[in-house]
Amino acid sequence: MVLAVIWGVNFPLIKVGLAVVPPLAFNALRFPFAALALWLLFRASRIAARPERRDLPAIIALGILGHVVYQALFIVGVSRTSAGNASLVLATSPAWTVALSAVTGQEKVTGPVWAGVGATIVGMALVVAGGQGASFGSATLAGDLLMLAAAVGWAAYTVGSRPLVYRYGPLPITAWTLWIGTVGVMILGAPALSRLDPTVLTPGIWGTVLYAGVLSISVAYVLWNRGVRRLGNARTAVYSNLVPVVALLAAWVGLGERPTGLQVLGAAVILAGLRWTRSAPAT
Repeated sequence: MVLAVIWGVNFPLIKVGLAVVPPLAFNALRFPFAALALWLLFRASRIAARPERRDLPAIIALGILGHVVYQALFIVGVSRTSAGNASLVLATSPAWTVALSAVTGQEKVTGPVWAGVGATIVGMALVVAGGQGASFGSATLAGDLLMLAAAVGWAAYTVGSRPLVYRYGPLPITAWTLWIGTVGVMILGAPALSRLDPTVLTPGIWGTVLYAGVLSISVAYVLWNRGVRRLGNARTAVYSNLVPVVALLAAWVGLGERPTGLQVLGAAVILAGLRWTRSAPAT
């Protein structure tokens, strides 16, 4: 639930940041803060775990996939499509996670789980349709495809991380993969960062960078991996579709924007799908 709140606030903040900072430069700014935050958490936890040599290739691959590849696809995809399209396409991630979990044999996916995941996607479509809507076409095609690749990539990261999360715990795996990913993100974003006009980095933009790094990456990734360890892949994945419900409530309370009837219906369907998936027998 905390994860959904963090990501629900993060989405509009990133759009604000991307209005003045190029996507790859934005990632290069926020990842060092995320890496530092995880280093402080790691030190404070006094965890003495160290990766075994046999697990290093998997940890490196997950660091590249979950942080360099996924974040590049996500941040560039968001900048090249509408918020509605991005939300709707990314909502397919739980379905990809469930499918990969079944294919790899990590989880035996039952009918109720599939139904719950499907309901959250339908609910997301209703929320998007009730707002500004989604409009798929040639103008947004590149961004939509990037968001679809991001959804599949995040699902692969989730499923691939699970064995290591069980072995070492959520915090070590999140820290190790993020530290590896930060190097790649900085290399990828260095050209854009070198061309960035420093005068655009106002206190408000720095606040967005800090939130998007410390909370939406470091803290959120730890919470996500903790969910994978405690709840499993499928049950954790459906919580990502709770983000639009949080966003609706935040806009209502903070901005006075009343949700439409279709959005309320969509939120109810998402909550029902989440409940259905959570109550399905564990396998």
